[in-house]
Amino acid sequence: MIAENQVQGYVEKVDKNDQPWIVALAILLAILVATWLLLTPPGWWEKVRLLGYAVCHQISARSFHYHDLQSPLCARCTGMYLGGLLALVFQAFQERKGRFPPAWVFVILGGFFIWFGIDGVNSFLHFIPGFTYGWQPSNLFRLITGTGVGLGIGAVLAPLFNQTAWANWINRSFFEKWYCFLLLLFLAALMVVGVYSQQPLILLPAMVLSGLSIVILLGALHTLIALMVTGRTNRQLTWKQMRLPLLVGLDLVFIQILVTSLLRFWLTGTWAPLDL
Repeated sequence: MIAENQVQGYVEKVDKNDQPWIVALAILLAILVATWLLLTPPGWWEKVRLLGYAVCHQISARSFHYHDLQSPLCARCTGMYLGGLLALVFQAFQERKGRFPPAWVFVILGGFFIWFGIDGVNSFLHFIPGFTYGWQPSNLFRLITGTGVGLGIGAVLAPLFNQTAWANWINRSFFEKWYCFLLLLFLAALMVVGVYSQQPLILLPAMVLSGLSIVILLGALHTLIALMVTGRTNRQLTWKQMRLPLLVGLDLVFIQILVTSLLRFWLTGTWAPLDL
């Protein structure tokens, strides 16, 4: 960590030089978003669904539906992205803690990762005609295992972001008190029950959030990369000073979404979900 007076001097020196880059990156982001909006099919829900088109197979039978609206993500990816978003939001209301979770938390999260892998393999093998081994795949198992992995992603991403971005990050864990992680698990369980119940007042907002969480989680990851590539690790004290790396991260997100979406459309010839 760097002393605040050193950071303040650094910020004053580079802030003026950042302004043209911030403007250019904001314009580039507007162009990327406008290009994506123009290239994809019309309709507000199609735009939400097509955020998931870039990262998920969207097989209809393995996704949730609200009347004729299909979720942007399959059940497993819905759990993963919503679980990651939940973990990030849960930690966002605490201090800028940068220590990774304790070992016992990693053991539980590791169990979710193992279950995620095993259930994924079992689910894939059931595509094979005549395959009768294992257990019958279900969207409930997909949602649970995806949520567990999402919690793991968020539990690592939040402290990694803090210890990379901030000069004044705190060398403590979000889960140093045992009940904090149990509370997060409880909130995740409520989320799983709510989504799987498919009650309209819960399911529709959850479907929208799952699409938006793609931008949020990928944005956080790409912002981390931007901080390291530009040599700005541990240089920021405020969110205002994060404008440039955040814009780089969002630009990279929409470049990724555009490239993967266009590649998938070129390979499949359709913007529709996979039909298997």
